[in-house]
Amino acid sequence: RLRESKMEGTYMKSAITQIERRFDLSSSLIGIIDGSFEMGNLLFLAVVSHFGAKLHRPRLIAVGCFLMAVGSFLTGLPHFFMGRYTFDTEVYCAPVCLCMIPSVDCVRDSSSHMWIYVFLGNALRGIGETPVTPLGISYIDDFAKAENSAFYIACLQTITLLGPMFGFLLGSLCASLYVDIGYVDLETVTITPKDARWVGAWWLGFLVSSVIMLLSGIPFWFLPRSLPKQGEESKLPPCTPTQDGTANSNATPHQAMTLAEIAKGFIPSLKKLLSTPAYFLLLCGSLLKFNSFIGLLTFKAKYMEQQFGQSAARANFLIGVLNLPVVAVGIFLGGLLMKRYKLGVVSGAQLSFVTSFMAYLLLLLQFGTKCDNVQVAGLTVSYNGTPGVMYNGNLWSECNRDCSCLAGEWDPVCSDNGITYTSPCLAGCSSSTGYGKNTVFHNCSCVLSSSAPEGSMSVILGQCPRSRECSRSFTSYMAVSVLSSFINSLGTTPGYMVIIRCIKPELKSLALGIQTLVMRTLGGIPAPVYFGALIDSTCLRWGIKKCGGRGACRMYDSDMYRVIFLGLITCLSGSSYFFIIAVIVLLRIQFRREGDTTTGQPPHSSLEIELQTPPKTTEPLNTPKEIEVHTPKEGEREGEPEQDNSLQTQKGTGEEEELSNTQGERTSDLSRTHSQKEEVEEVFDRREEVTPDAIPPAPVSKEEEKPSDQANEQAEGEVIVIHTHREKDNPHNLLAEMNHTEVEAEGLQG
Repeated sequence: RLRESKMEGTYMKSAITQIERRFDLSSSLIGIIDGSFEMGNLLFLAVVSHFGAKLHRPRLIAVGCFLMAVGSFLTGLPHFFMGRYTFDTEVYCAPVCLCMIPSVDCVRDSSSHMWIYVFLGNALRGIGETPVTPLGISYIDDFAKAENSAFYIACLQTITLLGPMFGFLLGSLCASLYVDIGYVDLETVTITPKDARWVGAWWLGFLVSSVIMLLSGIPFWFLPRSLPKQGEESKLPPCTPTQDGTANSNATPHQAMTLAEIAKGFIPSLKKLLSTPAYFLLLCGSLLKFNSFIGLLTFKAKYMEQQFGQSAARANFLIGVLNLPVVAVGIFLGGLLMKRYKLGVVSGAQLSFVTSFMAYLLLLLQFGTKCDNVQVAGLTVSYNGTPGVMYNGNLWSECNRDCSCLAGEWDPVCSDNGITYTSPCLAGCSSSTGYGKNTVFHNCSCVLSSSAPEGSMSVILGQCPRSRECSRSFTSYMAVSVLSSFINSLGTTPGYMVIIRCIKPELKSLALGIQTLVMRTLGGIPAPVYFGALIDSTCLRWGIKKCGGRGACRMYDSDMYRVIFLGLITCLSGSSYFFIIAVIVLLRIQFRREGDTTTGQPPHSSLEIELQTPPKTTEPLNTPKEIEVHTPKEGEREGEPEQDNSLQTQKGTGEEEELSNTQGERTSDLSRTHSQKEEVEEVFDRREEVTPDAIPPAPVSKEEEKPSDQANEQAEGEVIVIHTHREKDNPHNLLAEMNHTEVEAEGLQG
C-alpha cells in the first residue's frame, strides 16, 4: 500500500514539467498544484493519527486507497475535455520572413482553468494517503519486538521505494509519448522530447495509478485489527466465556473505547508530546531538512533538463534506475546496522547525523558540475556572437528588421555556427525545404552576419546541442548525486527510530502523525512554491498565451538556476544540523542520567536507586534479602503468632560503621519525600500501634538463629532497589514504599 501511494506521488513529481507546459503555468503556480497533496493531507492527518490508533487501522488504510484512486482519476480527467495541444511553429508559413499570424479576435480557451481539476484531484489523493504512514508504521512497531522493529521498518521503507522507482519510470515512459497520441499524426509533429514545447502523455500515468491503487486496497480490508506481539503468541490467554455466554474481551490487546473518551485525551497527549525537548528539537531540524528534500525532489528532473540539456523522459529514467535503488539499499543497510549492533537512541541519532553530514559535503561538489548557457541570439549572446546574458534581451537586429515577425514566438532553430535563434523569422530566413521535423530553412540573413561558415546560411529545427564538456559534467553530476543519495539513506532508519524511541510508547502514533502534519504543512506546501518562484526569477524567455499574458518559461539562465537551486538546498540542510546536534547532546545527557548510553532506552516513570553493599573478604555481612512488617488484617485472631521481621543486631565495629553509612544513604533518600509529610506521619502512627514487641515472636530454632555460610554468601553484595515514585496518582504505593524504607532504616539502627 505504501509502495503504490508513493508511486502516485513520485509520478506527480515526474509529470510537473508536462503539466506546466500543457496548461501554460509558471513554476510557482505549478508548485501550488503540487502542494495541494499536502493541503488535503493535513486536513485529516492529526485526527486520523489520534483516532485511527484506537480504531481498525487496516480498514482505514483500505478506505484511503479508494480515495487515492478517485483522486488520481480526477487528476487525469481534464485531458479528455481539452482540445488538441497546439504549439508555436512557423514551419508551414510561406514566405518565412513575412510569417505573421493574422490578427483575430481573442476567444478565451474554455480549458484555460482546467488545471483546477488537477489541483482538486491531487488534494483528494492527499486525503486518502493520510492513514498510511502514521497508522502503518505504528501497526508494525506495536506488534514487533523492540530489537526487530527498526529492521522491519527498514524493510518496509525499502519496499516502499519500489513505488517511487516505478513512478519515475512510468513518468519517463509517458513523457516520451506525445500528449495527443492516438489522436494526431505524429509525422506532423515538428518538435522532439528535448524541445521546451514538448508535452508528454501526462494523463496516462494517472489513469494507470488509479487502477493500481484501487486493486491494492482490497487486501487491507481483510487484515485483522491487531496482531499478537511477536514471541507472545503462546502467552495470550484464551477467550473464556462469561456468565452471559459472551467471550472475555481480555483476550484482545485493544479495549473498546468511545470516540468521546478518545477525544478527551487528545489535548493532554499533544501537550505531553510537544513538551518533550528532544522531540521538539528533532521536529525543527527535520522540518528544515524536509524543505530542502521537497524542493530537490520536485525540481530535480527540471534542473537536469535546463542545466544539462536532458529530456524529461531521460531525466526521470535516470532518477528511477540510479538514485532510488541505491536509496533503497541504503535504508535497508541502515536498519540492518541497528539490528546487528543493537544501536539505541543516542547511537542512532549519531549515525543519522554523520551520514547526513557526509551527504551534505558531497552536495557542495555539485556546484562545480555545470554547463554553460545555450547560445541564443538576443538572450545569451548578441547577433554577432558576443556573449552576455540579457534578461530583457533585444531580439531585433539589422538582419531581421525587414521581417514581419512576432517577438513572442518560440520556434528555435540551430545554425552551423552553434548559435540558436528563437524562430526562423528572427533568423532572417526567407525560404524552407523539407517537411515536418526534417524542415530546413535557407537564406537566413542573421546567420551570415554572425560569422557563419562561408556559403552556410541555413538553419534546422530545434536548439543547438550541448558541448561534449557538458556531457562529461552531467556524468560527474550523476555520480556525485548517486553517492550522496546512498550515504544519506544509511541514516534514514536510525533517524526514524529516534523519533519513535524518544517519546512514550502510547504517543507513537500521535508523534508520527504530528511530525507528518508539520512536515507537510510547513514543508510540503510552501517549499514547491518558493522554490518555483525563485526558479521563475531565472527565466530568460517566457511563452505567450493565446490571449496574451505570460505562459510557461521556455528558457532559463542555467548559471543562475544552478546557484539559486543548489544554494537554497544547501542553506536549508545546513541550518538543520544545529538542531540535530542539540538533539544528540540532549539525548546523551538524558540517558547518561539513566546510566545507559549504549542502548538509550527511554527513562522509566520512577527513579531507581541501587544501593550495593561492597563485598568483604573477611567476615561477610549477613544482609537479609527482604524486610517487611506484617500488620494484622481485620478479622485475624489476636493470639495468632506472627513472624518476627525485625533485623538481628549486627556485631563488630566494622559492621556497625558500614551499617551506619548505609543508614545515612537511605535516610537521605527519605528526605526527598517532604512533599508527602502528612502521609508519612500517618504511616508512622499506624506502625506505633502495632510494634514488633507487642506481637509474640514466633518460635525460632537454633539453626534459624545462626545463618548458614551459604546464606551469608547469598546476602553478600546484594542489591536493594528503592523505588521513589514521583507520581501522585497512586498514594497507596507511595505510603507502602515509605513504610518499607523506614523499617529498613530502623532495623539498621538496631
